[in-house]
Amino acid sequence: MTTENTIRDSVRESYAARARTFLNPADIIPLTAAEPAACCSAEGACCATSASAAEQGYKAEDVGALPADITEMTLGCGDPLSIAGLQPGQRVLDLGSGAGFDCFLAAKKVGDTGWVIGVDMTPEMLSLAWKNAARTGAHNVEFRYGHIEHLPVEAESIDVVLSNCVINLSPDKPAVFREAFRVLKPGGKFAVSDIVADREIEPAAQANIGSYCECVAGASEESKYLADLSAAGFREVRVTGRVPYADVPGSGAKTWSVKVEALK
Repeated sequence: MTTENTIRDSVRESYAARARTFLNPADIIPLTAAEPAACCSAEGACCATSASAAEQGYKAEDVGALPADITEMTLGCGDPLSIAGLQPGQRVLDLGSGAGFDCFLAAKKVGDTGWVIGVDMTPEMLSLAWKNAARTGAHNVEFRYGHIEHLPVEAESIDVVLSNCVINLSPDKPAVFREAFRVLKPGGKFAVSDIVADREIEPAAQANIGSYCECVAGASEESKYLADLSAAGFREVRVTGRVPYADVPGSGAKTWSVKVEALK
């Protein structure tokens, strides 16, 4: 039986392995003592490792403003900023911020009067994000350790919640949506790119940890994903874009990348 802790530990190690290729051991902030089990394919595949930022839909001028190795670490499935409508002075939260790519783009859009918070559960990714922040001179960004099901963020303090191909990795997606709703100000916006499926994925297929870490086996059925957002309190929940992604190994299910937005 695959437990929630097994899933989280496997996902964490998958992304830690990616981050370590850009870090020296001395750069890593030791936030956890546990050494989780390895995960994913033999090649270390994670979400969209083969898709460039341009292929995910990011504008060339945005991508070009950051060092190439940062844009290589998007590990996403789309461009959530394209539907976020960010404005100067806003406070933004990125769920599963990784090496900080979306945070740095958001920081430019909200400007000196705005603030961006990235939350991630992988110490190596957080270490890389802080390193990248120093390299890019981003002074209106911070990164916090935490799980997206239990956000280390004050209630009603955020204008826009972003996420790029991360919520599908959570073993408790309704908790993620409830937390996103809690931290958003009234009228705040939820704007994410994520992976969903055309049907409920069988438990046996979900137990394929490699497929899970590749953002496939953990995907919710699209109708359930949207219903869970509504159940958390969101209104005007809608899909604004859909692109085929991958078949689910050991299942007849298919997945696609979607852009989803909703309001509090």
